[in-house]
Amino acid sequence: MLRLVVVLIVFATAAQAQSRRPSHCIAIADAAPGVEYLHKASFRQPLPDHTVRISYIAHASFLIQTPAGVSAVTDYTGFIGRTTLTPDIVTMNHAHETHWTSAPDPAIPHVLKGWGDKFGQGIQHSLELGDLAVRNVPTDIRSFGGVEPAGNSIFVFEVAGLCIGHLGHLHHEPTGEQFAALGRLDVVMAAVDGGTTLDLPTMIKVLKRLRSSVVIPMHWFGDTTLQTFLVGMADEFLVVNDKTTSLEVSLRSLPSRPTVHVLHPRYLRDPDD
Repeated sequence: MLRLVVVLIVFATAAQAQSRRPSHCIAIADAAPGVEYLHKASFRQPLPDHTVRISYIAHASFLIQTPAGVSAVTDYTGFIGRTTLTPDIVTMNHAHETHWTSAPDPAIPHVLKGWGDKFGQGIQHSLELGDLAVRNVPTDIRSFGGVEPAGNSIFVFEVAGLCIGHLGHLHHEPTGEQFAALGRLDVVMAAVDGGTTLDLPTMIKVLKRLRSSVVIPMHWFGDTTLQTFLVGMADEFLVVNDKTTSLEVSLRSLPSRPTVHVLHPRYLRDPDD
């Protein structure tokens, strides 16, 4: 009888696990110590299963590619390089012209603005395309000597069990409610200029609270600013700067120690260009 009870409990637990919808950004990821998670490959090459490629294009623009072939570009400005690639999704923030364009390529199926049509109105996105889900968490930005409520967005890309966050043109420390809305971020792109966006001490505080497995600095204007940021993170994060422009990462190959991975921007170029 005892054996029968144990079998029934195991069966019930397995059935519950199978019926439960997996959570991308709430469950804690299992790190895999010692696994190499970087691969130097053209953005045109296919990806292994469960692996995402992130390529740094310029300024605050990144190309995110999924195993199913969906592509997204962050803070899209209208130019991503000498390539025939048309992204499936682009996101934009309007703090400066280097983060958006008023005339996106009409061939792009999904253009997601990080602000509303009216000043301070904000906007909410929840898009699912293939194996990629994109949502946003609005934040405030400085504007014309004041503040535009909900004028910026932190975009979150959920794919292959990973949660990838792009902090956009962040101007203030997120509130508790905003941190809760973000959930877990395994990979985060953060502006580290220390002036036009969030000041460096506060940005470092935000990133240490997020405790993402991989932090990718962006929006840095020279080596001095970047080094100041890296020094501020080095007490809790491993720093990797191997001069690469992209990385491939999966949920099972996240680094065992939180890592700042410096990518160097490069506009996209098709392999035969």
